[in-house]
Amino acid sequence: MTSDPTALLLATAFSIFGALCVVLVLVGLPGAWLLIATAIAIDCLDWIWLAPNAPLTFHPLTIVVAILIATAGEAMEFALSAAGAKRFGASRAGMIGAMIGGAIGAIGGTVLIPIPVIGTLMGALCATAAGAIIGELNARKPDGKPISLRDTVAPATGAVLGRVLGTLAKLPIAVMVAALLAIAAYRI
Repeated sequence: MTSDPTALLLATAFSIFGALCVVLVLVGLPGAWLLIATAIAIDCLDWIWLAPNAPLTFHPLTIVVAILIATAGEAMEFALSAAGAKRFGASRAGMIGAMIGGAIGAIGGTVLIPIPVIGTLMGALCATAAGAIIGELNARKPDGKPISLRDTVAPATGAVLGRVLGTLAKLPIAVMVAALLAIAAYRI
């Protein structure tokens, strides 16, 4: 563990920021990625507060492992969202629409509904459902007939449930990234 007061203060501040980033994951924002980007920025600025020959705060291999873990979390979230839609009868177009809608909605909800947490959640969930509905309406039934709006309710519901489960499943992944980077920051 480092005894340098500046490095210790930085590690403590980074750990607190890491906890906040984990909370961001609960509202559908990319908290793990924000934390990784911050770790990379700290490494780029290490020359300001570290001794000339001191090692980087975060070893490059640690950053790579964090990126791999976060990527696995994203894949799991997308897979669960698509699986939820499919479980409730969505077509491929409906599943893709749900994934795209959820990503756009999380960002749009954060901007358009300026209520912290609630805006992001509402945007992500509503846009996931809307994306599934739009995707389904652009698909065709096996007999070639168009799909009615009524036929899109179950796939949209499944997509929303899958999105919620995906976000909850991504939470432990974000905790792993935060813990990995916090341990590295303290140079334990």
